[in-house]
Amino acid sequence: MLKDKLNQDIKTALLGGEKAKAEVLKSLKAAILYEEVALKVRAEGLNDAQVQIVLAREAKKRADSAAIYQQAGETARAETELAEKAIIDAYLPKQLTDEELQTIVTEAIATAGANAQMGPIIGAVKAKVGTQADGARIAAAVKAALLQS
Repeated sequence: MLKDKLNQDIKTALLGGEKAKAEVLKSLKAAILYEEVALKVRAEGLNDAQVQIVLAREAKKRADSAAIYQQAGETARAETELAEKAIIDAYLPKQLTDEELQTIVTEAIATAGANAQMGPIIGAVKAKVGTQADGARIAAAVKAALLQS
């Protein structure tokens, strides 16, 4: 289970003296706990798919923060955020390439037919790829595909 692996990696990081990694992993554990409480499933916990959604959200937060820091000229802080994102990415499934994503988008548009609307297609693609592609990438790919057709 992903949560168990996270707990074990926190112990390993602490014993190995990797304080920065341990802090990131602890923040992930806290985010998972908050999600469990919010969904009222604290006793049984989240399943791996739900944990991946939380981790993907946390990775996106780090990427967004890094972009803001880079725009403000705070490169050291941006690098810290990107380093934290890299730690989180290790727990997420491999991201789809642009070509793989485009293939899935094309299939979803073909399934939707001639009256393809952007919202439902994005929803269908998100349901199929899960955390393997960021929502912004999906939306951009769908928009580009719909403009071409």
